[in-house]
Amino acid sequence: MNETVEIHYHRLPDRLEVFRQALVYRDDEVIITLMERTPLARPVRVGERVILEPGSPAVWFTYPGRWHDIGRFHLADGTFTGVYANVLTPVEFTDSLVWRTTDLFLDVWQAADGTASVLDVDEFDEAIRNGWIGEPTAARARLEADSILARCARGAWPPREVAEWTLERARSAVAPGAMSVERNRQR
Repeated sequence: MNETVEIHYHRLPDRLEVFRQALVYRDDEVIITLMERTPLARPVRVGERVILEPGSPAVWFTYPGRWHDIGRFHLADGTFTGVYANVLTPVEFTDSLVWRTTDLFLDVWQAADGTASVLDVDEFDEAIRNGWIGEPTAARARLEADSILARCARGAWPPREVAEWTLERARSAVAPGAMSVERNRQR
Protein backbone atom coordinates (compact mmCIF):
# COMPACT_ATOMS: atom_id res chain seq x y z
CA MET A 1 0.00 0.00 0.00
CA ASN A 2 1.25 3.47 -0.81
CA GLU A 3 -1.61 5.60 0.55
CA THR A 4 -1.25 8.22 3.25
CA VAL A 5 -3.82 8.73 6.00
CA GLU A 6 -4.44 12.22 7.40
CA ILE A 7 -5.45 12.15 11.07
CA HIS A 8 -6.92 15.33 12.60
CA TYR A 9 -6.13 14.85 16.29
CA HIS A 10 -7.88 17.32 18.60
CA ARG A 11 -6.13 17.91 21.92
CA LEU A 12 -8.41 19.70 24.36
CA PRO A 13 -9.04 22.45 24.90
CA ASP A 14 -7.91 24.07 21.65
CA ARG A 15 -5.04 22.33 19.86
CA LEU A 16 -5.21 20.42 16.62
CA GLU A 17 -2.45 18.28 15.19
CA VAL A 18 -2.70 16.78 11.73
CA PHE A 19 -0.65 13.62 11.33
CA ARG A 20 0.12 12.00 8.00
CA GLN A 21 0.97 8.32 8.27
CA ALA A 22 1.50 5.58 5.75
CA LEU A 23 -1.40 3.17 5.42
CA VAL A 24 -0.01 -0.29 6.07
CA TYR A 25 -3.07 -2.56 6.30
CA ARG A 26 -6.85 -2.27 6.41
CA ASP A 27 -9.73 -4.63 7.07
CA ASP A 28 -13.12 -4.28 8.79
CA GLU A 29 -11.62 -4.68 12.30
CA VAL A 30 -8.36 -2.69 12.24
CA ILE A 31 -6.46 -0.11 10.23
CA ILE A 32 -2.68 -0.10 10.66
CA THR A 33 -0.51 2.93 9.90
CA LEU A 34 3.18 3.72 10.26
CA MET A 35 4.70 6.94 11.50
CA GLU A 36 8.35 6.54 10.55
CA ARG A 37 9.62 9.56 12.48
CA THR A 38 7.57 10.71 15.46
CA PRO A 39 7.58 14.54 15.68
CA LEU A 40 8.40 15.03 19.35
CA ALA A 41 10.12 18.00 20.96
CA ARG A 42 11.39 15.79 23.81
CA PRO A 43 11.34 12.11 24.76
CA VAL A 44 8.20 10.51 26.21
CA ARG A 45 8.91 8.91 29.59
CA VAL A 46 7.11 6.59 31.94
CA GLY A 47 8.81 7.18 35.26
CA GLU A 48 12.50 7.41 34.44
CA ARG A 49 12.30 5.20 31.36
CA VAL A 50 12.24 6.68 27.84
CA ILE A 51 9.53 4.94 25.81
CA LEU A 52 9.53 7.09 22.65
CA GLU A 53 12.23 9.42 21.36
CA PRO A 54 12.06 12.32 18.92
CA GLY A 55 12.29 10.88 15.43
CA SER A 56 11.54 7.31 16.48
CA PRO A 57 9.06 5.09 14.63
CA ALA A 58 5.61 4.00 15.83
CA VAL A 59 3.14 1.52 14.35
CA TRP A 60 -0.48 2.59 15.00
CA PHE A 61 -3.61 0.44 15.20
CA THR A 62 -6.98 2.15 14.77
CA TYR A 63 -10.16 0.22 15.54
CA PRO A 64 -13.37 1.64 14.05
CA GLY A 65 -15.92 2.30 16.80
CA ARG A 66 -13.52 1.80 19.72
CA TRP A 67 -12.63 4.40 22.33
CA HIS A 68 -8.86 3.88 21.98
CA ASP A 69 -6.11 3.35 19.48
CA ILE A 70 -2.83 1.53 20.05
CA GLY A 71 0.76 2.37 19.24
CA ARG A 72 3.77 0.04 19.16
CA PHE A 73 6.50 2.33 20.48
CA HIS A 74 10.21 2.20 19.70
CA LEU A 75 13.40 4.09 20.38
CA ALA A 76 15.07 5.93 17.50
CA ASP A 77 17.23 2.85 16.81
CA GLY A 78 14.08 0.71 16.39
CA THR A 79 14.22 -1.01 19.81
CA PHE A 80 10.67 -1.97 20.85
CA THR A 81 9.72 -0.41 24.21
CA GLY A 82 6.05 -1.37 24.62
CA VAL A 83 2.45 -0.74 23.70
CA TYR A 84 0.61 2.53 24.29
CA ALA A 85 -3.17 2.97 24.15
CA ASN A 86 -4.62 6.46 23.74
CA VAL A 87 -8.13 6.74 25.14
CA LEU A 88 -10.00 8.89 22.62
CA THR A 89 -13.34 9.42 20.96
CA PRO A 90 -14.13 6.83 18.30
CA VAL A 91 -12.48 7.91 15.06
CA GLU A 92 -14.76 9.67 12.58
CA PHE A 93 -13.87 8.75 9.02
CA THR A 94 -14.42 11.84 6.86
CA ASP A 95 -13.39 9.51 4.06
CA SER A 96 -11.14 6.46 3.90
CA LEU A 97 -7.97 8.57 4.20
CA VAL A 98 -9.10 11.52 6.38
CA TRP A 99 -9.95 10.87 10.03
CA ARG A 100 -10.90 12.94 13.09
CA THR A 101 -10.73 12.14 16.78
CA THR A 102 -10.35 13.84 20.19
CA ASP A 103 -7.80 12.81 22.80
CA LEU A 104 -9.37 12.11 26.21
CA PHE A 105 -6.06 12.35 28.11
CA LEU A 106 -5.99 8.88 29.70
CA ASP A 107 -3.43 6.46 28.30
CA VAL A 108 -2.54 2.88 29.14
CA TRP A 109 1.11 1.86 28.90
CA GLN A 110 2.23 -1.77 28.76
CA ALA A 111 6.01 -2.05 28.83
CA ALA A 112 7.82 -4.73 26.83
CA ASP A 113 8.10 -6.74 30.09
CA GLY A 114 4.26 -6.82 30.38
CA THR A 115 3.82 -4.39 33.31
CA ALA A 116 0.92 -2.00 32.72
CA SER A 117 -0.27 1.31 34.15
CA VAL A 118 -2.70 4.13 33.44
CA LEU A 119 -1.01 7.44 32.59
CA ASP A 120 -1.99 11.10 32.65
CA VAL A 121 -4.73 10.82 35.26
CA ASP A 122 -3.79 14.30 36.54
CA GLU A 123 -4.33 15.81 33.07
CA PHE A 124 -7.64 13.94 32.76
CA ASP A 125 -8.82 15.28 36.15
CA GLU A 126 -7.81 18.82 35.14
CA ALA A 127 -9.77 18.48 31.89
CA ILE A 128 -12.87 17.51 33.87
CA ARG A 129 -12.39 20.39 36.35
CA ASN A 130 -12.05 22.83 33.46
CA GLY A 131 -15.16 21.51 31.71
CA TRP A 132 -13.27 20.32 28.63
CA ILE A 133 -14.72 16.82 29.08
CA GLY A 134 -18.31 16.30 30.26
CA GLU A 135 -19.18 13.62 32.81
CA PRO A 136 -20.71 11.09 30.36
CA THR A 137 -17.57 11.21 28.18
CA ALA A 138 -15.32 11.14 31.26
CA ALA A 139 -17.13 8.04 32.56
CA ARG A 140 -16.70 6.34 29.17
CA ALA A 141 -13.00 7.23 29.11
CA ARG A 142 -12.49 5.79 32.63
CA LEU A 143 -14.31 2.62 31.62
CA GLU A 144 -12.09 2.22 28.55
CA ALA A 145 -8.84 2.67 30.51
CA ASP A 146 -10.01 0.31 33.27
CA SER A 147 -11.08 -2.31 30.72
CA ILE A 148 -7.71 -2.23 28.94
CA LEU A 149 -5.85 -2.47 32.26
CA ALA A 150 -8.00 -5.45 33.35
CA ARG A 151 -7.31 -7.23 30.04
CA CYS A 152 -3.58 -6.58 30.54
CA ALA A 153 -3.77 -8.20 33.97
CA ARG A 154 -5.44 -11.30 32.44
CA GLY A 155 -2.88 -11.50 29.63
CA ALA A 156 -5.63 -10.74 27.08
CA TRP A 157 -4.22 -7.44 25.77
CA PRO A 158 -2.92 -6.14 23.43
CA PRO A 159 -4.78 -7.69 20.50
CA ARG A 160 -3.01 -10.36 18.43
CA GLU A 161 -2.35 -8.08 15.45
CA VAL A 162 -0.27 -5.73 17.61
CA ALA A 163 2.26 -8.52 18.17
CA GLU A 164 2.06 -9.67 14.54
CA TRP A 165 2.61 -6.25 12.95
CA THR A 166 6.15 -5.50 14.07
CA LEU A 167 8.03 -2.42 12.93
CA GLU A 168 9.87 -4.51 10.36
CA ARG A 169 6.65 -5.92 8.94
CA ALA A 170 5.03 -2.47 8.76
CA ARG A 171 8.08 -0.99 7.07
CA SER A 172 8.09 -3.73 4.48
CA ALA A 173 4.46 -2.93 3.62
CA VAL A 174 5.03 0.74 2.68
CA ALA A 175 7.16 2.75 0.28
CA PRO A 176 9.88 4.99 1.78
CA GLY A 177 9.07 8.65 2.46
CA ALA A 178 5.29 8.30 2.90
CA MET A 179 5.05 9.77 6.42
CA SER A 180 5.00 13.31 7.75
CA VAL A 181 3.23 15.45 10.32
CA GLU A 182 1.91 18.95 10.23
CA ARG A 183 1.01 20.87 13.36
CA ASN A 184 -1.77 23.40 13.32
CA ARG A 185 -2.23 25.08 16.67
CA GLN A 186 -5.60 26.75 16.99
CA ARG A 187 -6.11 29.28 19.77
